[in-house]
Amino acid sequence: MQVHTVSFDDFSCTEYHIFGIHSALEDYQLAYLLNSFLSINFKRCKDDIDLKIKAKEAYFPLYEYTNYQTDNSWFLVSNVYKTKIQGDNLGLFSESETRLFLLPEKKKVDYFLKLEGEFTQHRIDKINEVINEIPQVITSYNIDTNTLKSKEFLIF
Repeated sequence: MQVHTVSFDDFSCTEYHIFGIHSALEDYQLAYLLNSFLSINFKRCKDDIDLKIKAKEAYFPLYEYTNYQTDNSWFLVSNVYKTKIQGDNLGLFSESETRLFLLPEKKKVDYFLKLEGEFTQHRIDKINEVINEIPQVITSYNIDTNTLKSKEFLIF
């Protein structure tokens, strides 16, 4: 009997770029602004990214846009899941906020924009430039995917 092995690379697109976006906007507001500035059409996916981190359920909103003419897919996902813990033992305040991260090694990043498909370096630079022109975006930059430890969480 022949044995087949499967790796994460079999499920992921080999050509993709990741942008880190810093912004205080809600996910739907950022998706709207990206749609407006980049002339794309992000739509909220039916299912969020559901993960169990430190024995807690975390839900990260996911938006998707597919350009069928160029065979490219764009994904916008939040890096932060906030949950409130209520209790009497918390002292002065009865609530405490806990933050869980999709990619813990990038805790300062609020959102990730993943571009799958073939993009020229000029196009990547232009997308980054346009994102940085959005007044509500603090900064945006291309992330070297080889430096990510938990990139398997970015397989959609």
